[in-house]
Amino acid sequence: MGVATTLPPPTTSKTLQKQHLEAVGAYQYVLTFLFMGPFFSLLVFVLLFTSLWPFSVFYLVWLCVDWDTPNQGGRRSEWIRNLAIWRQLRDYYPVKLVKTAELPPDRNYVLGAHPHGIMCTGFLCNFSTESNGFSQLFPGLRPWLAVLAGLFYLPVYRDYIMSFGLCPVSRRSLDFILSQPQLGQAVVIMVGGAHEALYSVPGEHCLKLQKRKGFVRLALRHGASLVPVYSFGENDIFKLKAFATGSWQHWCQLTFKKLMGFSPCIFWGRGLFSATSWGLLPFAVPITTVVGRPIPVPQRLHPTEEEVNHYHALYMTALEQLFEEHKESCGVPASTCLTFI
Repeated sequence: MGVATTLPPPTTSKTLQKQHLEAVGAYQYVLTFLFMGPFFSLLVFVLLFTSLWPFSVFYLVWLCVDWDTPNQGGRRSEWIRNLAIWRQLRDYYPVKLVKTAELPPDRNYVLGAHPHGIMCTGFLCNFSTESNGFSQLFPGLRPWLAVLAGLFYLPVYRDYIMSFGLCPVSRRSLDFILSQPQLGQAVVIMVGGAHEALYSVPGEHCLKLQKRKGFVRLALRHGASLVPVYSFGENDIFKLKAFATGSWQHWCQLTFKKLMGFSPCIFWGRGLFSATSWGLLPFAVPITTVVGRPIPVPQRLHPTEEEVNHYHALYMTALEQLFEEHKESCGVPASTCLTFI
């Protein structure tokens, strides 16, 4: 039985001040996601040529000393994870977290998160903050949201995202977490990655999954249960300009991804002060993240291709079943089906 963790206030009961705070919460996340990394990278570089150069030098020395921390569990801050701004972000859409089965803390888990969307808003809210009370809903579990490893090369931004419990989506980092003596580690991997963001068209549910099997190998190496997770509404908070597969624009996007690790997308939301204009404020569409039932996985230090394919097939079936069971209650038409590419 699904259990929603929050009951956000109805829109009709929200005061003007509450609506403004929610918009600020949503907008600051967008600005931070897009610009915080490049801004501080440029700032550290520019300060080297000013009278404030000692600040940059001191930070760069600290960066060298602290370089490996992201691969060793990072440096999370419960204060950051519990800030009130995340509750405003949650209420803006609103974002909900639904539990369909118990996840006992006597084992580890690899949660496959779908779809990636443009900015992974639902997954950040539910797994990287306590805005929806993850620790109360899943007591004893310690969530880790695995993201692009290149983000941890960006000055200051790396420290900021580590405070949420984010970690690099690399073998070394994930092996470290799942090898901890304390059980209950829950690694959340956006399996489709940046490539899947290119298919984040509102109303569509297209997942890059057929050939993505690394997360299954990870689960087998550590005997961690696989858990499908689907975030309904994640693709609907922005409009996306999608280019046809095989077009030169799509080729440029894929080439850029191979070089830089992420795919450039042309997307837009509504204006900050006007719902009828273009802007970067996301559309206030409900996001419901549903956590499925665990799939027990045996530990195999050197899993065979047959074992990987077997559990990958089980996972895809469980994910499709999860989608079918919850799509209508989350506003998705009954005729809509998942598409795997």
